[in-house]
Amino acid sequence: MPEIGERIRGKQIGRDPHRIYVFIQCPDCQINRWVTASTMHDKRLSERRCNPCAMKKWGEQERGEKSVLWRGGTIDEKGYKLIKINPSDFFFPMARSTGYVYEHRLVMAKHLGRNLQPWELVHHKGIRFSDIRNKSDNLEDNLELTTKGSHIIEHSKGYRDGYQKGLIDGRNKQIGELKVEIRLLRWQLKGKDNANL
Repeated sequence: MPEIGERIRGKQIGRDPHRIYVFIQCPDCQINRWVTASTMHDKRLSERRCNPCAMKKWGEQERGEKSVLWRGGTIDEKGYKLIKINPSDFFFPMARSTGYVYEHRLVMAKHLGRNLQPWELVHHKGIRFSDIRNKSDNLEDNLELTTKGSHIIEHSKGYRDGYQKGLIDGRNKQIGELKVEIRLLRWQLKGKDNANL
């Protein structure tokens, strides 16, 4: 039987012949095993746990807001903020399979005091086609509960309003440019008439 801390070439134990293996003991379950020396890095041998014990230890760590690694949630690809909630939380049924829930949905659910149904949508009032604001502005006064149909109508209205505003602004700019050009042409014509006299 090898001794704890013994180093050996992999070919001697029927493993990768190009690696060196170290014989260690798990501090929790006391099971002895060979591990590659490269996985040891600078860690002490006495702190190296087997995978089942390491996963159990990891599972005991604080998660979510109580974790020392907590940074306030995450942002998805569309710019919406996601919050990790515990399975014991009242609002956990609204969470995805990963345990994350959209912050704007969570804020609205807490405001109403109930879980939101999947067909209920939370609309950010500040987001319009012509005035796109930060999607992480999840204050109660910026949110409203709606359904899919009315949400589409609300966004369509925003798109139409933005299009009309852009159309009017474009026309006004074009008219202004034409007025300047007309003044310039009149001034040039007036200069030629004076030169001919």
